[in-house]
Amino acid sequence: MHTHSSSTTNTLNLGILAHVDAGKTSLTERLLHAAGVIDEIGRVDDGNTQTDSLALERQRGITIKSAVVSFAVDDVTVNLIDTPGHPDFIAEVERVLSVLDGAVLVVSAVEGVQAQTRVLMRTLRRLRIPTLIFVNKIDRRGARHEELLSGISERLAPAVVPMGTVRGAGTKDARFVAHAVGDPAFSDRLVDVLAAQDDALLSAYVDEEAGLGHERLRAELAAQTARSLVHPVFFGSAATGAGVPELIAGIRELLPSQDGDPAAPASGTVFKVERGDAGEKIAYVRMFAGTVRTRDRLPFTGGREGKVTAVSVFDQGAAVARDGVSAGQIGKLWGLGDIRIGDVIGVPRTGTSAEGATPHHFSPPTLETVVVPARARDKGALHLALAQLAEQDPLIDLRQDDLRQEVYVSLYGEVQKEVIEATLAEEYGLEVEFRETTTICVERVTGSGGAHEIIDKGDNPFLATVGLRVDPGPPGSGVRFRLEVELGSMPYAFFRAVEETVHETLLQGVYGWEVGDCVVTMTHSGYWPRQSHAHGTFDKSMSSTAGDFRQLTPLILLSALRRAGTQVHEPLHRFQLTVPEDLFGQLLPVLSRLRAVPHTQTAHGSSYLVEGEIPAARVHELEQLLPSLTRGEGELESAFERYQPVRGEPPARRRTDRNPLCRKEYLREVAGVRR
Repeated sequence: MHTHSSSTTNTLNLGILAHVDAGKTSLTERLLHAAGVIDEIGRVDDGNTQTDSLALERQRGITIKSAVVSFAVDDVTVNLIDTPGHPDFIAEVERVLSVLDGAVLVVSAVEGVQAQTRVLMRTLRRLRIPTLIFVNKIDRRGARHEELLSGISERLAPAVVPMGTVRGAGTKDARFVAHAVGDPAFSDRLVDVLAAQDDALLSAYVDEEAGLGHERLRAELAAQTARSLVHPVFFGSAATGAGVPELIAGIRELLPSQDGDPAAPASGTVFKVERGDAGEKIAYVRMFAGTVRTRDRLPFTGGREGKVTAVSVFDQGAAVARDGVSAGQIGKLWGLGDIRIGDVIGVPRTGTSAEGATPHHFSPPTLETVVVPARARDKGALHLALAQLAEQDPLIDLRQDDLRQEVYVSLYGEVQKEVIEATLAEEYGLEVEFRETTTICVERVTGSGGAHEIIDKGDNPFLATVGLRVDPGPPGSGVRFRLEVELGSMPYAFFRAVEETVHETLLQGVYGWEVGDCVVTMTHSGYWPRQSHAHGTFDKSMSSTAGDFRQLTPLILLSALRRAGTQVHEPLHRFQLTVPEDLFGQLLPVLSRLRAVPHTQTAHGSSYLVEGEIPAARVHELEQLLPSLTRGEGELESAFERYQPVRGEPPARRRTDRNPLCRKEYLREVAGVRR
């Protein structure tokens, strides 16, 4: 059990996560109603829920942006963060995870554990976020109880503790009956699960003739839940309110709340940025330590800073104006014009770098499309609007093609494309069209290769010496830049120019795809410190500038990359496909044509469950074919799994840079040199 002194209010930042349609937003409404924050429960179907504030969310009945709303349970302030369940908006979930103290994962009693539920639970467990499981919709026809519990234990987490049982499952009178204090069967189940993680508990259980006391077992359950070792399971219905009081008690008792030190140096993370009515930036920050007050000058990631002009803190449902936001709380900050999602405010926490980069927990977007304004005169306005959307969602990755005046947007799926289209129309008054969606591949370095050019030698037209070697790096290591030359051998600004240009250039490798997981080593460096003799046909000052290094680096790097060799890898999705048994035979040749590889095939009653892998490029086609192939009864779920080498001719992506692979063309573009 948690003990809290009455003089302090602890805060619990709680995420509600689920597969789309499991009833996550309805549960949020029910919790707010039970806590007295709202008088009436909104319905997703009616479009009047508290946290779905976007018009588009209300129309579609899905959550797109994370929303924050707060309520009190005894002496704990709960900041409830409602997150999207649709896989297209996984980026929004990712940002929220970095600020949570605990989570409730919602599973439907009818549909059971779904692909997205598994993706979410895997991530929650990897990040060790204490998680309760709430099985919703016990009042719906087809609701399951015991069978679903074993499914949760097999497919989500082995160590689960049902906190009660269900009476009348599948009827409108379905209710959740919590296990009574001292119930011997419940105590035995608790001991079984908890002792598996703690030998001392097992010894105590064996030694004490009367068994372990209820208080000791509940305290141990709270402690192991807080360490994300076990997951208590509650059953109920967001629609009728069954099981919700027990869930609230579980949130209060079993999830760890935080008090933090408001007097420590300020430390926080920005997990959401939005624009106010006047277009001003508003940053949502989770404070881990210290206090941020109005008029504070606040340092954040990358040496930037800003002056806080206003603060509001979430309290009893709404954000309320305050002088400051303290450790444990979530607040909104105004006045920070340069702030971005993911920025660290003040002192970085353990586990984040000074740059504030926390590792991505979910898959990257695997699709890309060109966005074209319906009216040619809207090109500038479209770019500005997309830049603002990308600022609110960093995984809407923009690629600007200056040569063709086009903007590429990366996406998770077709639903996200519809949302971007509707947002541009509603918020910016822009009608747009999308060209066909293509798959985003990556390039991996296969060997080692180097290149260099010396100042004033051969046909090097730049006042710079640059030599680079490219080597493969371990998977997931990103791009690392190293020096084999002495740092003092030329001004630091020139090294910085080379390093920045290396990162920029690797966004488009030999085949035009981003190159990752490699080490780039600078092997040669040199510059001219002052004016010298007249140099070739260049009419310019004769001392080196950072521009010389920025312009020479792409030529050297692409030469080195060509020598090292790269291989194009395509994204592969893991899929689960449920089809009627009698149509299973007809589906196999279609899967084969789409290059899908089934790994397991299991009979489930009158249907087959097929699990396997399929190239991301073919998922949309399979989705479109499925209804006609399966009489509308087929169900497909897929999620990014890994990259695999492309067989046959590697696909190339159209370049948006000045093409350093073609020296003549590049020099003509960059330096105006005619050769």
